[in-house]
Amino acid sequence: MQVAALDLTRQSENLAVSLDEVFQRVLNSGNYILGEEVNAFEEKMANYLGVDYALGVANGSDALVLALKALEIGPGDEVIVPAFAFLATASSVSLVGATPVFADVSENDYNLDLNSVRQKITEKTKALIPVHLFGMPVEMEPLMELAAQHQLAVIEDTAHALGSTYGVEPVGTFGDIGTFSFFPTNNLSCLGDGGMVVTNREDLAKKLQMLRFHGAKAKNHYELLGYNSCLDSLQAAFLNVKLPHLNAWNNARRLIATNYRTAFEDIKEIVLPEDSEGHSYNQFTILTSKRDGLRKYLAKNGISTTIHYPKGLHLQPLFRHLNYQEGDLPVTEKLSQRVLSLPIFPELTKEEQNFVIGKVMEFYQERRGER
Repeated sequence: MQVAALDLTRQSENLAVSLDEVFQRVLNSGNYILGEEVNAFEEKMANYLGVDYALGVANGSDALVLALKALEIGPGDEVIVPAFAFLATASSVSLVGATPVFADVSENDYNLDLNSVRQKITEKTKALIPVHLFGMPVEMEPLMELAAQHQLAVIEDTAHALGSTYGVEPVGTFGDIGTFSFFPTNNLSCLGDGGMVVTNREDLAKKLQMLRFHGAKAKNHYELLGYNSCLDSLQAAFLNVKLPHLNAWNNARRLIATNYRTAFEDIKEIVLPEDSEGHSYNQFTILTSKRDGLRKYLAKNGISTTIHYPKGLHLQPLFRHLNYQEGDLPVTEKLSQRVLSLPIFPELTKEEQNFVIGKVMEFYQERRGER
């Protein structure tokens, strides 16, 4: 049996009739950027999240840059970000001329460690970017209290976590701005790329609307130095088809996670990801000191896995000028050596799940027999 870490074709096949229909509708409309499809998607997302403003942009990386620009963060400013995250969280800070300051994460949930954040705050700190990593919601209440105490803006990086909740509220709605990505690997995805910024502040929404389209307040009237970062009509149309299925897809992810969790709870060599009612399980990421051996064994048996992330951002060559050293952020560095993401996507069959479970258990049973 071959088991993919992610198979996007199954979802597209299930929705083929609807996707084909909206493709023809957009094709025949002659309106391919912004327009009615984007307006409809923005309205649906605002309703889904319970926010006042939702604006479609070209991708999740642009969403972060636009959020920073809207908050007027730039040269001389510092922004605290987790070192255990995708590059865009930190590179967006550099792209606006500010300095990313890397904080460590918690070994329990892989999200920002508030004690580490506190140690990184200086008079230059202007914002925090918490990442709801792998769909696990950040503990937003204490983070927002810390931000308020130091008068810091908060940008939520919610790329992995559309549909996740903290308490009863959707993540991405607590900070000044929430950013989303519809990259194909995320819980709600385009057939290409797309992103979104959301906010409850009218002043930020107006700036974000201008910034995403060359800084224009009206046609041929430019007030800000902006970007060309608009959501395509076709991608919005696909997202309009997919959004009503998101909750069901996230529930399917949670069921798979429960199946894995139940099967692996007695394997002492595996540390399971922390669970919460609001977790949407974009990834099911385990910790194991035998990561590389397990990955090779699963690959040999036709099972694909992923490593998120093999090196902390603070040790990436791109940020060498910031002078971080090995040992500076020990939890991030430990996770980078031990994390392994198992196959998880809504269409993963029970047979495939059980095959993955069986091979993982087989690997550890064989290793115990070698002692």
